[in-house]
Amino acid sequence: MAKKATTAVKDVEVATQTIEKPITKTTQQPKKSSWEIKDRTYTLLGHHSPITYTIPARHSAKYPLLWFDEESGEQKELRYATNQNSVFVQEQKGEATLGHIIFHNGTLSVSKQNQNLQKMLSLYHPTKNIKYKEFDPVEIAHDELDDLQITIEALNMAREMDIDLAEAVLRVEIGSKVSEMSSKEIRRDLILFAQRNAELFIDLANDDNVQLRNLAINATEAGIISLSQDQRTFNWASNNRKLINVPFDENPYSAMAAFFKTDEGVEIYKSIEKKLS
Repeated sequence: MAKKATTAVKDVEVATQTIEKPITKTTQQPKKSSWEIKDRTYTLLGHHSPITYTIPARHSAKYPLLWFDEESGEQKELRYATNQNSVFVQEQKGEATLGHIIFHNGTLSVSKQNQNLQKMLSLYHPTKNIKYKEFDPVEIAHDELDDLQITIEALNMAREMDIDLAEAVLRVEIGSKVSEMSSKEIRRDLILFAQRNAELFIDLANDDNVQLRNLAINATEAGIISLSQDQRTFNWASNNRKLINVPFDENPYSAMAAFFKTDEGVEIYKSIEKKLS
């Protein structure tokens, strides 16, 4: 009976690295027809870019590296060998020279000539999108376009916003200083705020509590209502009649804004708004 041929493995060490145990996962069958021959770049996820970082390049008991083929129903063992065309052990023939997958300063560039490593990283490796991702300029352009559209939306809102709401939004950003600013200064700083932090600006512009808090602040500064020194009570300034007690650990103007939304508070709001106008 003929002996079963075995595949000899030649391990060529490039560098000694500390390898983190990857997360093994089941991957869907990639669409081979959509594969494009091109140079590819991969970047580590997170905010760290170590000088070198190694991910597993072959399956082992300690570091499982498997890919499930849904068409055949087989669990296939992965191994990156520099002298093989396939990353599947069962498809590799003859002596296999092991390669190492090493990121330098958080980046790994793989030329189009190294198709087996590209496919290992882009299609089959279980730590893709967990430890690293493939750099995709189209995806980046899409994200940047989204950011630009949000910024344009914020700038348009800032340009069209009435001055009372503009003051309310800007007060969140710069505080009581806004009370000393002219309308042109408010408009200028509002547009700069929208440009600098578009998402926060839009959130504040759509938050009715922002305008309600601003009304409470303006009413206090105008002497229509008063806030006690311990910031626990709002009163009518004219007769010192109590309006609300401020809950413990809550911003007094946020508490007043919430009060304006109650049945009793709506009437107080209308009265204050009339006095301010």
